Amino acid sequence: MLSVVSAIVVLGILIFVHELGHFIFAKLAGVGVEKFSLGFGPKVVGKKIGETEYLISAFPLGGYVKMVGEGGEEGEAELSEEEKARSFAGKPPLKRIAIVAAGPCFNLVFAWLVFIVIFMIGVPATTTRIGEVVKDKPAARAGIATNDQILSINGKKVSRWDDMAAVIAESKGAPLEIEVKRGEQVKTFRVVPESRTGKNIFGETVTSPVIGIVAAGDTVIDRFGPVDALLKGSGQTWNFIELTVVSLVKIVERAVPLNTIGGPIMIAKMAGQQAEAGVVSFLAFMALLSINLGVLNLLPIPILDGGHLVFNFWELVFRRPVSMRAREIAQQVGLALLLGLMVLAFYNDIVRYIVGQG
Repeated sequence: MLSVVSAIVVLGILIFVHELGHFIFAKLAGVGVEKFSLGFGPKVVGKKIGETEYLISAFPLGGYVKMVGEGGEEGEAELSEEEKARSFAGKPPLKRIAIVAAGPCFNLVFAWLVFIVIFMIGVPATTTRIGEVVKDKPAARAGIATNDQILSINGKKVSRWDDMAAVIAESKGAPLEIEVKRGEQVKTFRVVPESRTGKNIFGETVTSPVIGIVAAGDTVIDRFGPVDALLKGSGQTWNFIELTVVSLVKIVERAVPLNTIGGPIMIAKMAGQQAEAGVVSFLAFMALLSINLGVLNLLPIPILDGGHLVFNFWELVFRRPVSMRAREIAQQVGLALLLGLMVLAFYNDIVRYIVGQG
């Protein structure tokens, strides 16, 4: 039950943020908005305020903002002159581009704000205390021992395990001067990393330098002031945008298998797990999902926001709209791709969580 409620909360917020972007920029551009809906399909509940009907619809896997004259030339022909002046199709390409791009951009900005809040609330971090020194590995041969606390590497102070691991990775196998605290003593060891071959998050074989130590698992909560949280939140947002784009490229290249793609059941499961893990984990999951939604919607696929951006950029550059016939064909291709992706996601969910083969 927690998974279902958590998924509804996450998707509801992200859909609202996305459609709010379209809605606000449509209003700023002077475009009339007829409907603002969370969900698709039959209306469950709704209320009309001014010219806009605000709806909650039956199928919660999306939403839409219906603008005056959004149907293009055919929709324009049925409008009065007053309505044409307030129609989406009647606005210049740059305004239409801003309206379309606002949805996914709001998702990215929302994720950025959530990450800033997370860093201000506090994030758990693992200290550099060593829980195990692997036998016959570089650290053990150098004399480093269990319970040693690593203080610095090559003169660079480190107090968190991730920072320490990054310094070792950046060494590219060069010798390291590692300073540790052992009891009340401070000792320095010269360690030459060895190469280890393993798999990265995309399942690709990579080689990296290691010294053969395992974290003790001691954690502290790192809290940051507004300025540091802003910087760290910005970096985290960019890292996840980059990771999402690379992941999509890897899927197309088949470096990442298609069975890793998940649908609503996977989202519900993960939402429930993160909710149980605490507020910070739940917020981080929501931010990551918001980035995925924003990036995916910017893909140049007809029927997605990115496809509409392509049409509007075409008109901006070539001073003429894409023909209605070309739009129809592109929309059909885009719909087929989207339906295929949805079928694949549902299939993977069924195999993973219902059949139990995942």
